Amino acid sequence: MSQQEAEEISLTWQYDAPYDFYNMEEDEEDLVAFLDEKERGEFVFFVKDEEELIAFLMIEQMGDSMDLGLGMRPDLTGQGKGATFLKAAMCFLRKNYEPKQMTLSIATFNKRAIKLYKRVGFRTSRIYMHETNGSTYEFINMVIDCYKSV
Repeated sequence: MSQQEAEEISLTWQYDAPYDFYNMEEDEEDLVAFLDEKERGEFVFFVKDEEELIAFLMIEQMGDSMDLGLGMRPDLTGQGKGATFLKAAMCFLRKNYEPKQMTLSIATFNKRAIKLYKRVGFRTSRIYMHETNGSTYEFINMVIDCYKSV
């Protein structure tokens, strides 16, 4: 992801409540890291449809597991497009990194995303409290074994 894409996402993507929790400026530390090219490194990718930026994928290798962070442009959410994006991201990771498992974490209020992840085959690993956005929130960690089809 180039600096231009990082700035477009962090400065223009604004979600409506309750998903405004995911607006980049809600967590100063995350925003600074996302905008810092060295912090982003080579493990943040963008997705374009023609010329328009539509989504991003952040990955972190953790042993045999790959942790995912996903984001879709706000005007594209809630339309059933997430499954296609998630499956494509998972195929990309399997082909290029061959992880044994993939994990992701999501705020528990985000039932829409949790439903999608379960439908694709992720299962709950644990529920935990996490400090972010100036407070402490409940999150769910989900996992999928990579031999499962998507």
